[in-house]
Amino acid sequence: MANDREILREIWEGKIPVRFTLYPDEVYELQQPDEFYLMVPRLSYFPLVIDKVKKHFIRYVSNDKNDQEMWLEYDGQPVKWHFPIGLLFDLLVGTGPDLGLPWHIVVHFEKFPETQIFRLNSKDLVEAHFMACLKEADVLKHRGQIVSSMQKKDHNQLWSGLQNDKFDQFWAVNRKLMEVSGEVDHFKYIPFRIYDIEGFYKQKLVKPVSDEGQRKTLNDLLMEMYPKRATSVKVLTHGMFPPLNTPLQWMSEHLSYPDNFLHLCLV
Repeated sequence: MANDREILREIWEGKIPVRFTLYPDEVYELQQPDEFYLMVPRLSYFPLVIDKVKKHFIRYVSNDKNDQEMWLEYDGQPVKWHFPIGLLFDLLVGTGPDLGLPWHIVVHFEKFPETQIFRLNSKDLVEAHFMACLKEADVLKHRGQIVSSMQKKDHNQLWSGLQNDKFDQFWAVNRKLMEVSGEVDHFKYIPFRIYDIEGFYKQKLVKPVSDEGQRKTLNDLLMEMYPKRATSVKVLTHGMFPPLNTPLQWMSEHLSYPDNFLHLCLV
């Protein structure tokens, strides 16, 4: 199981400064609203952290828009709320000296982009999406045996730990999903998704060991996914470039998002 606890906590505590502004054409009041600043956890989802943002801006829009669904935009693109925040930042902003922090997000209450992002009717939908990903990851790692053996209170503790940014609460349960059976010291398959610059992802069944029993690395994963250009791409996750010789099993145990997937961005 994952036992480099300091690394797990370091990943958990990763945050991004965000500057929220209301789209100017939607300001109904004469007075322009102040910008709203927030430090958001990389591992969370925007719907879980923007209640204060909505409360701040809703009074500046027309009364008949108060019940409209709020949505977010970055650089002209609607933000996909069902992606973890850290993944969104790595995809849309990337890394390097010119990040331009804080991350500037534009808030909207009108003209919801139906064809580009999913509607969010409640936080229950976020929870349902999260649990579906978690179950899929467990099927890949343990044939679904761990999640199916958990009680409802365990599921609630996982979700509550993530929603309330409680590391110990979350990992008290999540560690079970990171354990390996006594017969082998690795997962059956590695849950991962590799995203291109457009935000589309690929995934396939990849084992963490070769047929000869050798540990596979990130480089092996790239060779399986992109045999013709594996040497020309880099992978970004959690704002960093893991070395290509990093074992996949270790990455899955320590660098997975709370949904238990490795979310990797091609650069």
